[in-house]
Amino acid sequence: MRPARRPREIELNTADLSPTLYAEGDSLFHIPSLAEFFPPPILFAGTPFEFNRVQLVRLIVIAVVLIVMCVIASRAKLVPGRAQSIVEILIEFVHGTIIQNTLGIREGRRFAPFLITLFFLILAMNLAGVVPGLNLAGTSVIGFPLLLALWTFVTYVVAGIKKHGLGGYLKHETMPPGVPKPIYILLIPIEFLQVILIRWASLTIRLLANMVAGHIMLVVFIGLTQGLLLSGTWLIVASPFAGALAIGIYGFEIFVAALQAFIFTMLAAVYIQMASSDEH
Repeated sequence: MRPARRPREIELNTADLSPTLYAEGDSLFHIPSLAEFFPPPILFAGTPFEFNRVQLVRLIVIAVVLIVMCVIASRAKLVPGRAQSIVEILIEFVHGTIIQNTLGIREGRRFAPFLITLFFLILAMNLAGVVPGLNLAGTSVIGFPLLLALWTFVTYVVAGIKKHGLGGYLKHETMPPGVPKPIYILLIPIEFLQVILIRWASLTIRLLANMVAGHIMLVVFIGLTQGLLLSGTWLIVASPFAGALAIGIYGFEIFVAALQAFIFTMLAAVYIQMASSDEH
């Protein structure tokens, strides 16, 4: 038989029932976690072809981008409409700001289709995180950022090999001129590791981390606003402030989505320029 607890023990173990936002169990405030980026399968569960919400978001985004671009291209006019103008402004921005400034006119013409496609694809996937009904960026799970980074890696390596040959490209990337020969002992392994691993890994991690962080921040503040509104206590007076923060972060996430598309595309162009340039 358990001994009776002393009054002090009862006092210390009594639950605090003061106005609080209870998480998960009372469904007032949802705490986001990494599990949200690995939703349960929709089709083909337990197979290598498992299909979940993340793949569905990606398919929807790709389909929308292809359909919109095809419709705009098929209806292109000399005096553009609103949709055509927006697309042309974005293309001119990428072409002028990234491609020509980094690669020049001649080399830029070769890689323009790749870089413009890269920019629009990343931008659309990133913006899926702020689209109601999708609410998850296609780049917030590592598979897609990794695929884009490896695509970029193959592109600049092939460009470098075509320009210099295999041996010449490796020398071009790992042995910059004007360096004392003993320094090459340390420099060559570092530069080689940067070419084959660090560049594409940093592209992957940068894009992935920003999209994951943005999604979690949105969920936290939107969930907090809902929790405050449904709390039924004096905490409801703080809900407008939480809502304002949620709207601010929503706008900031749109900015980050565009910024990350720009940075990824710019770095891809820089890596191509470094690989195919005459001088290091």
